[in-house]
Amino acid sequence: MSAAHPTNTSPAASSAAAKPVATKSDWRVIRSLIPYLWDFRWRVALALTFLITAKVANIGVPLLLKEIVDSLDKSKAILVVPFALLAAYGLLRLSSTLFGELRDIVFVKVTQRAVRRVALSVFRHLHALSLRFHLDRQTGGVTRDIERGSRGISTLMSFMLFSVIPIILEITLVTILLARKFNIWFVVITLSAILFYIIATIGITEWRTAHRRQMNEMDSKANTKAIDSLLNYETVKYFGNEEYEAGRYDKNLQSYEAAATKSETSLGLLNVAQSFVIASAVTLLMWRASDGVVQGQLTLGDLVMVNALLIQLYIPLNFLGVMYREIKQALTDMEKMFRLLGENREIADKPDAKPLAITGATIKFDHVNFGYDAKRQILFDVSFEVPAGHTVAVVGSSGAGKSTLSRLLFRFYDIGSGSISIDGQDIRDVTQASVRANLGIVPQDTVLFNDTIRYNIGYGRPGSTDTEIEDAARRAHVSGFIERLPDKWQAMVGERGLKLSGGEKQRVAIARTLLKNPAIMIFDEATSALDSATEKSIQAELRDIAKDRTTLVIAHRLSTIIDANQILVMDHGRIVERGNFRELIERNGKFAEMWRLQQQEEGIGA
Repeated sequence: MSAAHPTNTSPAASSAAAKPVATKSDWRVIRSLIPYLWDFRWRVALALTFLITAKVANIGVPLLLKEIVDSLDKSKAILVVPFALLAAYGLLRLSSTLFGELRDIVFVKVTQRAVRRVALSVFRHLHALSLRFHLDRQTGGVTRDIERGSRGISTLMSFMLFSVIPIILEITLVTILLARKFNIWFVVITLSAILFYIIATIGITEWRTAHRRQMNEMDSKANTKAIDSLLNYETVKYFGNEEYEAGRYDKNLQSYEAAATKSETSLGLLNVAQSFVIASAVTLLMWRASDGVVQGQLTLGDLVMVNALLIQLYIPLNFLGVMYREIKQALTDMEKMFRLLGENREIADKPDAKPLAITGATIKFDHVNFGYDAKRQILFDVSFEVPAGHTVAVVGSSGAGKSTLSRLLFRFYDIGSGSISIDGQDIRDVTQASVRANLGIVPQDTVLFNDTIRYNIGYGRPGSTDTEIEDAARRAHVSGFIERLPDKWQAMVGERGLKLSGGEKQRVAIARTLLKNPAIMIFDEATSALDSATEKSIQAELRDIAKDRTTLVIAHRLSTIIDANQILVMDHGRIVERGNFRELIERNGKFAEMWRLQQQEEGIGA
């Protein structure tokens, strides 16, 4: 989000400060598009050739029109000369349209490919950013920024390449014709009008840009509020806060309305200013041409040619205003999207990073210290090892740092000091993709895609066969539930999987991870949402799966980790106890106390 201007800053000062930044940003956006055009440079060159041909044909029309009008005064040529000229006139008109359409046909692929590639680059970059960015982002605003930015690319490509060059070319040709055919006053009036037109257009448009930026800001904020509220539909209903949410949404809509009103009002002012300049220039030029005809210095054909040239010039001049407005709006719309590309990738592979080589999948945390920010440390000197094929469980109270271990193992964050290694390879020295390819997790908070159950399970390994997907579902004890659904495997799970219960979502997540078949399994409270009977059946299956894999279990129910090879007890980011179940019970420390409390709770619940 753009920072608001301080209240003590004058509008003039704000404008002066913002203008260089905006200009620098505009050029950066334009430069970023050049590589996408370069790949189609021959297609672009051909399109420019068609463009120039169309403009030359267009300028030739007034010249022929003059000859046609003048020839009508010669009775001896009335049947022959006008026919030839009219045929040429028609041919030029056709050529102007034909080559203009050929230009668009040739260039359309360049525009659409550029839009596609930039949008894809932004999408990939967003997935490459750290978890920290995605925890801070506002989904509604980001999606709206990408939507507007992609639309802005198409606008920018079309207007920049096929508006700036044609207008410059057309103005140049008209000016040359006026200089050769008429006196210097025709050129002075024409160029003065163009200069005043450009100054008025740019000046007023720059003023309008501030309102456009505010419109975008309010639009993104309103969209963010709407999406956030709809995603939390049930929470809104629980507390009866429908009107409160509507009020929050309407507050941003009011700001958008005010900015949009100012923007549209300023547009009217711009149109009036442009029309005044054009009308003044046309009147002066027609006066000069009419005076020339009266004095016998110009023919009637010259008067018609001047009028036609002015019409030819008026169209691109009028289009110049539209073009400049659209380009500035497109650049403003694209600014936030390209800012996303400028977001620093907090976690990046080293230049010489190689794929992780799995031999046994031994995990080792060695004196790891970590904090999500400098003011709050989460882990303190954490050291432990999960030997290949063994199961290590981590327990502790909420906020002890248990789930942080899995996030660090996936390298969503880099640690402050120490090292995390798999089979002796520091995960910072190998590629992130290879690390995550060998890790599978069933998280406590399972989020599903708004698609079918088959798609969500198959997401564990794209390209899997239906038989493999169904086998994973069977092993996760979810196939029976699926078969009872009216749409079975094609049943939609809803936004974030909200059509399924917590237990059903968890079993789908387990099936998805089983399908991935990773070397290392992480269960982060994987059965916390399941009933006791289902939990016991799935725990038996998970134990079978863990026999051949290195497994890290983050557990709340201590009864689920009795068979773990080692149990780590964490408290405030430190490992305070370690050992197997029996050793920890006999030690009569924190783990034994947790065990007694859970046993009492289950007894009371029974």
